[in-house]
Amino acid sequence: MTTDGNGDHDGDENGSVRVSVLGLGAMGGALADALVRAGHPTTVWNRSPGKADDLVARGARAAATAADAVRAGRLVVVCLFDHASVHEVLDPLSRELAGRTLVNVTTTSPEQSRELAAWAGRAGIAYLDGGIMAVPQMIGGPGSSVLYSGSADVFHRYEPLLGLWGTSTYFGEDAGLASLYDLALLAGMYVMFAGFMHGAAMVAPAGVTAGEFAAMAAPWLTAMTGSFQEFAEVIDGGDYTVEGQQSLEFSDLGDILAAGSAQGVGTDAVAMVQKLIRRQIDAGHGAEGFARIFESIRRPA
Repeated sequence: MTTDGNGDHDGDENGSVRVSVLGLGAMGGALADALVRAGHPTTVWNRSPGKADDLVARGARAAATAADAVRAGRLVVVCLFDHASVHEVLDPLSRELAGRTLVNVTTTSPEQSRELAAWAGRAGIAYLDGGIMAVPQMIGGPGSSVLYSGSADVFHRYEPLLGLWGTSTYFGEDAGLASLYDLALLAGMYVMFAGFMHGAAMVAPAGVTAGEFAAMAAPWLTAMTGSFQEFAEVIDGGDYTVEGQQSLEFSDLGDILAAGSAQGVGTDAVAMVQKLIRRQIDAGHGAEGFARIFESIRRPA
C-alpha cells in the first residue's frame, strides 16, 4: 500500500490504487479499461452520458459529476479534448484536488503543460504531465509508450500503474518536456504520412490502388528509418562534409516535383522539402550532406 504526500492511503492492502479517470473518449476509455483489468478500483466520469456503460459492466464505477469522481480517487487521470477543456473541468475542483495527484495526458503544448503544472502547484496538487505515443487500440500492448515529465515523486510512486498503459519514459521535472517530445515525434510521423499520401496520389492515375502502393511503401520506409541514427550523428557532430553522405545537389527533388505535376497531383508535401534543400544549396552548401537541411529548419529564413 502506498501513501500520498499527506500520508493518506492511495489504495488497498493488495497494492491496488484508487484511480479516477476524467474523460472517456477513445483514449480515455482505453486507459480506464487497462486500470479496471488490472484490478485497480476505478471511478470514471465523462461530460456526455453513456460512455461509461461498458466500463461499468467490467467493474468500474461511474460518477455523476467530475467532483464526485475526484473525491473517489487519490490519483486523478485527465484525458480531455484540449488545454481549455482541462481548465474548464478542473478549475472549479481545485479544492477537491488539493492533496491529490493529477496525471494529465491531454495533448497540450509545452507551455500549456507548464502553465497547468504551475496552476496545480499553487493549488497543492502533485502534477505529472504525459504524452501518449499510441492509438487507443495499442494501450497496454506492444509498441505503446507514454512520455512523462513533472513531479519525479509522482512518476516513481505510480510507475507500476503507469506501466499498464505502455512503456513509461520520464524526462525530468520540467512539465513541458513530455509534450515537447510528443509533438516533435508526431511532427515526424505526419510528414512521413504526407509523403506516403503524395506517393499514392502520384501512382493513382496509373491505376495503382493505395493498398498496392502501401504494400511497397511500408517495407521501404521501414528500412529507411535506419538512416535516422546516421543523420543524428552528423547533426550532433556538426560536420556536414563527412564522406559517405548523399549531397544536397544529388538530393534535389526537381524530378519528383515534375513527375507529380505531370500526374496532375499537388506537390506541396515534396515542395516543402525541396525548399529546405534549395536554401542550403543557394547558400553554397550543395556539396554537403542532405542532413544539412536541419540547419534550414533550425534557423528559418
